[in-house]
Amino acid sequence: TKTFIAQLVALYLIALKLGQDRGALGYDELDRLKDQLRSLPRAAQYVLNKADEIRGLAKKYGNARDMFYIGRHANYPVALEGALKLKEISYIHAEAYAAGELKHGPLALVTPSTPMVAVAVRDPTYEKMRSNIGEVSARGSPVLAIGSEGDKELPKFVDDVFEVPDIPWIFSPVPVSVALQLFAYEVARIHDCPIDKPRNLAKSVTVE
Repeated sequence: TKTFIAQLVALYLIALKLGQDRGALGYDELDRLKDQLRSLPRAAQYVLNKADEIRGLAKKYGNARDMFYIGRHANYPVALEGALKLKEISYIHAEAYAAGELKHGPLALVTPSTPMVAVAVRDPTYEKMRSNIGEVSARGSPVLAIGSEGDKELPKFVDDVFEVPDIPWIFSPVPVSVALQLFAYEVARIHDCPIDKPRNLAKSVTVE
């Protein structure tokens, strides 16, 4: 959870330094990106302030036996993180897939009893994500989307939308991760799972 977010921020900082050293980023663009990076705590707090909304979504979707997550581009790894956290602390079977790979197998598993969590913020793959969501909805799967604040179109295609701040898409994995982690936390609470001590898991892995 906190380690994953810290790793994301560390990677952003490394990318900015490499961009500066290689001359790929000018001083103005570098300053702009640094300012956006500094705004991420506010974006995370925005999500945390909506904990009651996430709690309601957890009550709606948290009794499923299986749940799938999809994402594209920078938010595919975030979908993986969301599914991992759900299975770790709530013991619900959850798997994440690259949305573009749905027709190569995962779509066969989609049924009305398998909710889909779709990361569909406004980024370069947004239209393709909407198309993927349509494929899932056509099979009767309930869809919970993580979308950008103010998106008026996305609610027309899904069952529920949880909005994260509409920040530059390259930084969207941070608030999206917080939302998915909080969703997993609330689902685990519903099932009275020992969130701080998940079954069979250790905080530090010392053996291979």
